[in-house]
Amino acid sequence: MIPPRHNYELRIEALPAFADNYVWLIHDGRDAIAVDPGDAAPVRETLQALSLRLRTILLTHHHPDHVAGAPALKTATGAQIYGPAAESDMIGSLDHPLSDGNCVELSAPQLRLKVLAIPGHTLGHIAYHAAQPAPGLLFCGDTLFSAGCGRLFEGSPQQMLGSLQRLAALPASTAVYCGHEYTLANLQFAQTVEPTNAAIEAAIREVRGWRKADRPSLPSTIERERCINPFLRSAETAVRGAVSLHVGRDPGAADRVFAALRQWKDGYRPPPV
Repeated sequence: MIPPRHNYELRIEALPAFADNYVWLIHDGRDAIAVDPGDAAPVRETLQALSLRLRTILLTHHHPDHVAGAPALKTATGAQIYGPAAESDMIGSLDHPLSDGNCVELSAPQLRLKVLAIPGHTLGHIAYHAAQPAPGLLFCGDTLFSAGCGRLFEGSPQQMLGSLQRLAALPASTAVYCGHEYTLANLQFAQTVEPTNAAIEAAIREVRGWRKADRPSLPSTIERERCINPFLRSAETAVRGAVSLHVGRDPGAADRVFAALRQWKDGYRPPPV
């Protein structure tokens, strides 16, 4: 099960943007943090509706659908922008360039985040992990999706596999906030890879109900992803066997299995419902 909305003082709002993006707005009822505001409009509207002050903007990578709204929000609110140092030339306007292992200490709202370098989707992609408040929070942009992972636009399969393994090693209860509502399509591919995986079948039923009710499928959890996400399960016998059957041979090393799985997904079209 995906955890209910957390019962501590921080609240996290899913703000839909574009066709399938989410901007995550973290707040305490007074001050707010925006994660990956590709579009400023839904952030402005929510700030006004909830009488919030935007204090911080967190960016995970340089793609416009994650960063384009940040300059306007900074101008309007004075919020400080944090983002990957390795992509600062593509993002611009970073007040706080960040690298792997950095800690971000925020006071309003109060939150301590550790920066994780997770290259693959882009070379400088980072995630933000908060161990507290329990059960822990992960904002991972377009690297880890529920039941999927991002395309390899810049990085190698080895890099992306290493990044996903790093995220999969986080505590099982960690809530996973990713950048897009791709879950149902990802689950359909996951079921193609593992047709006898009961956890995937149950997740499809659950997510279909949520989406019919116009409810986000996120956050997920690391524990849930370990059960349903083929890109976290590429070492499993069933996944490796499915990949081998798809490509007509044993791909060999773990990174080659992952590469073949990602290539399979790139060309996958879900069957009509």
